[in-house]
Amino acid sequence: MASFPADKDLLTASRPRHETYRAAEHFRDRDHEFDAVKFGVWLCLSTEILLFAGLFVFYGIMRMLYPEAFIHGSSLLDWRWGLLNTIVLLYSSYTVADSVRCAQTNDQRGLQRNILITFFCGLAFLIIKFVFEYAPKYAEGKLPGMWYSYPNAVSNYEPLWWGLYWGATGVHASHVIIGMGLFVWLYIRSRKGHFGPRHYNAVEGVGLYWHIVDIVWIFLFPLLYLIH
Repeated sequence: MASFPADKDLLTASRPRHETYRAAEHFRDRDHEFDAVKFGVWLCLSTEILLFAGLFVFYGIMRMLYPEAFIHGSSLLDWRWGLLNTIVLLYSSYTVADSVRCAQTNDQRGLQRNILITFFCGLAFLIIKFVFEYAPKYAEGKLPGMWYSYPNAVSNYEPLWWGLYWGATGVHASHVIIGMGLFVWLYIRSRKGHFGPRHYNAVEGVGLYWHIVDIVWIFLFPLLYLIH
């Protein structure tokens, strides 16, 4: 009889961590914790929405005041790179949603695979943005404000357009980088068996964050690349 507790502890230690997970002491149970965490994630994401909403309002006002500068600036962007990045992020939205589903169904290989695919989608987005978009524009002098030196401007307000372009896409790219860091964190934890049907709060939270990143780009793409 005395060996039973030890055997029970050994059995518990051999089980995946998501099966033995217990909610923090200040929550009633796992369901209460899940709802609270998800609500907290949405509160955080609402501040991100406010941030980009401010950029969109500024965009609308400046485009109304200086349409010529915006139309010419947009014509200098290659919509094909923007479209490719849109496709990459839309596919990543599918894989991050599938990673949540894999956690719910205890498909550990599928979970890890989808996390990695989403990470590399983010990496592909950044490579396209920095190598094929930012680098040529930097070399041609299509820079914001006082750094603007592009010789073929048609409006004195084109530095304003490029300031908005670099600001909006740069802030968005920083969010992509943060998301990639979160996916590295998820992948490491998933390899340790932290996520499964009984516990996948972090997977869903990061997934919601990534969806917001994708939705913002869906707005930025037509507003920046297609107005001409």
